[in-house]
Order: sequence, then C-alpha cells, then structure tokens
Amino acid sequence: MSDRTAGVRGIRRILFEMIFFSVIFLIMGVFEGCDFQKKSNSVPNPDSLVPEVEVYTVKPEAVPLISEQPGRTAAFNIAEVRPQVNGIVLKRKFAEGTFVNEGDELYEIDSSVYQANYEKVNANLHNLEKTMERAKELQETRAMSVQEYEDALYGWQRAKADLELARLDLVYCKVKAPLSGKIGFSNITVGALVTNGQPQALAVIEQIDPIYVDLNPSIPLLLGKDSKSGKDPKKASGDQKSLPFWQNAKVNLVLENGSKYKHSGTIKVLDNHVNEDTGTITLRAEFPNPEGTLLPGMFVRAFVEEGIRPDGCLIPQQAVCRNMKGEPYVWIIDKENKAEMRMIRTERSIGNFLLIGDGVAAGDRIVVEGLQYVVKGKSVEPLPAKNIVRKNSFE
Repeated sequence: MSDRTAGVRGIRRILFEMIFFSVIFLIMGVFEGCDFQKKSNSVPNPDSLVPEVEVYTVKPEAVPLISEQPGRTAAFNIAEVRPQVNGIVLKRKFAEGTFVNEGDELYEIDSSVYQANYEKVNANLHNLEKTMERAKELQETRAMSVQEYEDALYGWQRAKADLELARLDLVYCKVKAPLSGKIGFSNITVGALVTNGQPQALAVIEQIDPIYVDLNPSIPLLLGKDSKSGKDPKKASGDQKSLPFWQNAKVNLVLENGSKYKHSGTIKVLDNHVNEDTGTITLRAEFPNPEGTLLPGMFVRAFVEEGIRPDGCLIPQQAVCRNMKGEPYVWIIDKENKAEMRMIRTERSIGNFLLIGDGVAAGDRIVVEGLQYVVKGKSVEPLPAKNIVRKNSFE
C-alpha cells in the first residue's frame, strides 16, 4: 500500500504544479493585454496629423535660353604638302606631329638634274643676249631687217623665261610649309620617288588655333524661335531685331570625357542650305585653342546661348509629376495651406530646373519634398525647401 500511496501523491503534485503555472501564465497575459490596450489608446488618429512638406516659391527672373547641340571640331586651315617637281627625296627635315612655321623646309628633293638644266639655260640666255645686242646694232644701221631683229629679241625673252622656270625647279626641290600649323605623319620616306601632281600628299598641315566647331541645330533654333512657346528670345531681351539670334552667339563646350573646355567661342558662319534628310543646318563656331586641347575630328557637346527670357518661371524638376496620359502637373499650396493639383506646360530644362510656359505664376508655392503625403484639399504644413541648388545647363 505504501508504494501505491507514494505514486498517487506524485501524480497529485504534478497536477498541482500544472494548475499553478497555468494560473500564473493566465495572470501575466491579462496584465500584458491591459498594457497593450493602454498603448493602443495613446496612438493618435492618423487623420488628425498635418504632414510637413517642403515648398519652392516661384520667382520670375531673367533666364538665359541655352540649347545643347552635338558638334565636331574642324581645322581652321588645312594644307596638303605636295611635290612640284620630280625626284628622289634626300632628307625629311621635320618631326612628325610637331608645330611648323610657314616657310620651314620640310623635304629636300634631289636637285642635280635641275641644277644642270639651270646652268644650260643660263648659258643659252647669255648667248642669245649677245645675239640680240648685235642684231640691235645692225638694225640701227639698216643692215638687218626689223623681222630678224624681232626674232632675236623674242628668242632672248624666251630664254629669260626658261631660266626663271629652271630657277623655280631648283626652288621647288626644297619643299616648304605653306602655312603655320601642326604637321601630321609623313606619307613618304627618304629615298622615295615623288612626282609633280601625284595624288598622295607628302604630309598634311592643319592650323588648329583658332579651331572650328560645326553644329547642326534644327530649323526652329535657326529661326530664333522657341519650338514650344513661339517666343523670340532675342526680341524678348531687347536685342536688335535686324540681327539673327545666332550671329556672334556665345558657345561653350563639354568634351567627350565630361570636362568643360576653358575657352568660349562664337558662331561665325551659317551654311547656305538645309539637310533634307535631317532638317538641320550647319552653324560653324570659332574657338581659341592656344593649348591645342581640341584636335580636328573630336566629338563635343556645345551649349549655345539663344537669348534671354526676361520673366521666366523656373521650378525644380523633382516637383513635376505626370498623370496616366504623361501630362505634367505640380502640387501647389494655397493661402489656406491646402494642396491643389495644377496642370502645367513645360518648355525646356535649364540644368536641374524646368522652364514653365503655363500653369504657374509668381508667388506660387510648389511642393518639392513630401509629395507622398499630399492629398487634394487636405491641409499641410509648408516649410521652405532645403538642398535646392540651381545648376546651369553648362554644368
């Protein structure tokens, strides 16, 4: 009986412990539920909150209208060095890729044949000169006819011309630079035979200071009209109406590696026809290039100053939203600090801002941060926008 009694007592103790711990856990759950209820009651109603948004106040200002155009550099002057006599090249007297001055000797061609010809023609000239002098004396005494005298005179004059040609052949044996500039690779080597009129140039010299940049704007830009607003920027800024906007317009460049070219240029020449395939026309700008940074054939991005909009309205690009149709709109905060959606018309980007044609006016407060909290007709707390830094197109 003692063993059975001990077993019953053990079972009772286990049941008692289970009931005890169950009661403890139940009490803890009740307290935690009360605490959670208190915390839930302390959270405010989201509808009662007034969200904070950052706004940008529109201020009309004089806005430079700058268009970006692709361009290619071109040499200011190009000269192909060609031989004017036949012969073997004896010397090359320049270093490839260096700067040469006009008149510098570049090649020396074998002149032995031309020297011998010069001496022969010179001797013939002296002989004919003596003959002409004797004919003149005879003609004065009527011992020679006028025709014979004139034949002697013409023979002497032809000999003088032949001597000049022989002298020029000797001069052309020394091939000189026709202009100052940077010379490229030599297309022939010492010992090569060159001929007068050969199709291959001995070398090419390019003058690159100053240097040209050819641009290909569209026709609306050429006409001085903003393609969307139809406003003439030059007339708006009070410039002379008789001058086209592109004449002497300032141009800045950005190179292929993204760096800015340190010198500004001006547009000098307008081509006289339009490309029928692209609807563009070529404008040629001229740039100083004293450091030789620009080389012919380089691709660049050109920023052309078309004119000035005296009362332009700019807003940050981050403030513009678009609906399902792709139409742009902004959120404007009215005098009662309530949000209003307004459709706008954008004209062009000016750096990280947009030039607005219609839809905003001076003094409008545009939401730039906190757009996710804005609801039409709901109140917000507008704060001045932070970290809005204007960047120009040429940056």
